[in-house]
Amino acid sequence: MALHIHEAWILLLVLPGLVTPAAINHEDYPADEGDQTSSNDNLIFDDYRGKGCVDDSGFVYKLGERFFPGHSNCPCVCTEDGPVCDQPECPKIHPKCTKVEHNGCCPECKEVKNFCEYHGKNYKILEEFKPSPCEWCRCEPSNEVHCVVADCAVPECVNPVYEPEQCCPVCKNGKNC
Repeated sequence: MALHIHEAWILLLVLPGLVTPAAINHEDYPADEGDQTSSNDNLIFDDYRGKGCVDDSGFVYKLGERFFPGHSNCPCVCTEDGPVCDQPECPKIHPKCTKVEHNGCCPECKEVKNFCEYHGKNYKILEEFKPSPCEWCRCEPSNEVHCVVADCAVPECVNPVYEPEQCCPVCKNGKNC
């Protein structure tokens, strides 16, 4: 027999005597049992709204007092409506920043990328290198690698040879027509 949700609610409303506190077995809910036997039933937690402000670590501040609610927050003033915090215009983080710290009101760049990465290798700014015999590259201040590929002249022979570590083919047997 399948009951729909609205039929189940009607059944509970019509038959309230079926579900009683005695019908709930407290062994099934050990947390509830521990709460009932606790001696902390008389604890009252103060409501600081309109009287003060609380920071992330639970410290209470008086109205009008200036404080930092957390380690990475801007300074705030405690008001009756709660903390009112400064929201300054933070400087933009450098696009090549590799390490940002959030220990103050504004994020700070602690390390800027000062190298280029090319085919899995790192090169210093303005460093020139040859990834292949025909290619000359340089690590630019923009952290980009710019390369030039050699333009070889057409060999004057029919059977040019490519030598290792040379870019352009050579005519080993001299010119032939």
